[in-house]
Amino acid sequence: MARPAPFSRYEFLIAWRYLRAKRAEGGVSVMTWISLIGIMLAVAALIITLAVRSGFRDEFVSTILGANAHVTVYSAGFVDTNGNISNVIPDYAEWADALAGVPGVVRAAPLVKGQAMGVFKRENTGLEVFGIAKSDLEDIPRIADPETSQGSLDDFDTGIAIGREAARQLGVGVGDVLRLINPNGTVTPFGTSPRVNEYRVVYIFNSGRYDVDLTRAYLPFADAQVYFNREGVADELEVIVEDPEAIDDLTPDLTAAVGDRGLTWSWKQRAGGFLRALEVEDTVMFVLMSVLVLIASMNIISGLVMLVKNKGRDIGILRTIGLTEGAVMRVFFLTGALVGTIGTVLGVILGCLFAYYFDPILAFVNGASGGGVWEASVRGIYRLPAKLELNDVLAAVSLSLVLSWGITLFPARRAARMNPVEALRYE
Repeated sequence: MARPAPFSRYEFLIAWRYLRAKRAEGGVSVMTWISLIGIMLAVAALIITLAVRSGFRDEFVSTILGANAHVTVYSAGFVDTNGNISNVIPDYAEWADALAGVPGVVRAAPLVKGQAMGVFKRENTGLEVFGIAKSDLEDIPRIADPETSQGSLDDFDTGIAIGREAARQLGVGVGDVLRLINPNGTVTPFGTSPRVNEYRVVYIFNSGRYDVDLTRAYLPFADAQVYFNREGVADELEVIVEDPEAIDDLTPDLTAAVGDRGLTWSWKQRAGGFLRALEVEDTVMFVLMSVLVLIASMNIISGLVMLVKNKGRDIGILRTIGLTEGAVMRVFFLTGALVGTIGTVLGVILGCLFAYYFDPILAFVNGASGGGVWEASVRGIYRLPAKLELNDVLAAVSLSLVLSWGITLFPARRAARMNPVEALRYE
């Protein structure tokens, strides 16, 4: 007579029967529920942590790429006609054309940059002023977003664009006149006198980054050249590429396009320290959450050890009617594996739902606590999103199943090796 195949239907039925057994029937239902809930919460916590980590990195990188150059090209120092060391770019138009011709480059725009003090009534704040052409400013996605901004870029050539936090700090709105004070202004026989110009605020943007919105302003390129004494030159060029993640492969071509005098500074170099810190944090958080899943899985051992002890007579009977050691081992393995599997499935559902509704949940917590749970001035970005990724969910599921299934092998093996004679001796 042929033996039943491993993991036959009767093995699943016995395992399911033991799993549902009440304590009065020799089961350990309380321990079963504790194990199941523990795994469910651990898996949910792991998925939520991975989703928030992915969302934070995505939002952080998005605000960098959406409001800044992917690569900044600037000039090495050279001796100008007056015998002074200079870093400006006189032939910026030629550089821009050469950079735009590199495969993978979307656009290259000349910039004038300088520091100035913004003054409105009795308020003042330091500003980093960018001189840029209107057409180039309209191509910066985080700046030229009509849904998050006030005013219109149609009037940019006759005014100034300013960040939301700077506008709030100064108390200015669209249509107000802002004074800019440049300490390195006009050179006179009596020395350098500050240059004070007035500009009408035509646009208030929200880049998604607190530090950018607090310190940045945009002037028309020609006006910025005059204001910062950069007539006929640019300070740098900002380059936008099709694939920012592959910027390291494109940098040599950009450097070659502008010659030996050109230097590059990519967004990965600018934010490299923070991105590396995020990678380390990701690894540490995954390890910590994995330990949490392991601890929750350990409860299965306690439940199965008690179950094996309570079901000694059943094991003896099953062995005497023909079940092999392997069949008994599979029965108790399935009992523990079912707990791990059901807990994992419930944890995935709970974790995915929490991540999906993370924004309203965080808003509720923030409101219930009186605000301040997520402070943009400290965190740098205005919101903490959660981004579910298939690889993260699969990693959580795989970890949970491997740990919970592996844990069950030890008590299941002990049950299989129980001597049926000893099990039935006192029955």
